[in-house]
Amino acid sequence: MAKILENTSLKGKRQVFKDRTDAGRQLVPLLQREVGGKALVLAIPSGGVPVGLEIAHAMSIPFDMIIVRKVPIPGNPEAGFGAVTLDGDVFLNESLVGTLGLTPSQIDASIARVREKVEIRNRLFRQNKPPAPIRGSTAILVDDGLASGYTMMASIESVRRANAKEILVAVPTAPMHSIQKIAPLVDTIICLNIREGPYFAVAEAYDNWYDLSEDEVLKRLSQVSIQGSAKSYQQNGTEDPALKRDRDNN
Repeated sequence: MAKILENTSLKGKRQVFKDRTDAGRQLVPLLQREVGGKALVLAIPSGGVPVGLEIAHAMSIPFDMIIVRKVPIPGNPEAGFGAVTLDGDVFLNESLVGTLGLTPSQIDASIARVREKVEIRNRLFRQNKPPAPIRGSTAILVDDGLASGYTMMASIESVRRANAKEILVAVPTAPMHSIQKIAPLVDTIICLNIREGPYFAVAEAYDNWYDLSEDEVLKRLSQVSIQGSAKSYQQNGTEDPALKRDRDNN
């Protein structure tokens, strides 16, 4: 069971971060106390990238991304009923699937579309560069917040299979039920703003919140140089034309 660290002064509050960069900055002090030795920041695109870049820069440790994507509910793309990893693993919220009454064909079709998008996103953000090695490192999984937790669960499984020495989840905000869901799967969870109640939205923790476009993620990666990391994914800020066609067609 994970050790859970929070900022009790932020518990249950809303609008506690200016933006994702500020959230990353506020995570750093707790991370500095917990992380020693070989470590790697693994951000979940898109929203986790600004948070992770700020952490990696402040702590002078390598940055990479872990490419996973939620499986959207048919007719409601902002919500998801599971997640898919780059390895093709699928994590479903079975209780939600039952509540929604989704048929096997609907589930399979949604998963197939997401698998394709995961592959495209991986090529887009990495520019065909290999992921950083995880074996023997403390893997710091970063997102801009947890909602259901299934995307993070998928990420955890990916780094576990890559033989991380230790798995630490660092997120600015999350509901308690999602923290409890992932706690048995990792060594440490750092979440500054834990909230409880029947309704939760990641966006409510931020003053300035918007969905990051893939273009903005690419721009941020192209402007940052961290050891063997984000800079290597971009070549002078120019996107591979073939990848741009992939993205424009999906």
